[in-house]
Amino acid sequence: MAFMRRPSSGGKDAREGGKRPMSRRRKVCKFCVEKIDFIDYKDIKVIGSYIPERGKILPRRISGTCAPHQRELQKAIKRARNIALLPFVSE
Repeated sequence: MAFMRRPSSGGKDAREGGKRPMSRRRKVCKFCVEKIDFIDYKDIKVIGSYIPERGKILPRRISGTCAPHQRELQKAIKRARNIALLPFVSE
């Protein structure tokens, strides 16, 4: 008699295919870790790491900053752009 396969029980067996679920390390706020109270708009090295080549501000889910520091970072970037320390758009 030929071997017959049982029908799948809702895909549960297919998901368990021996692979471990992917778990990512939780991002932590750089400003909280280094205990930075105030983000200065004149500190271009710190602020510049949160702006990619296109000139947009990186969102929280990508940069890993907490909500209060993201708001403060956003203010600092906008102030630095207004006094021409940072470009609005890169070419």
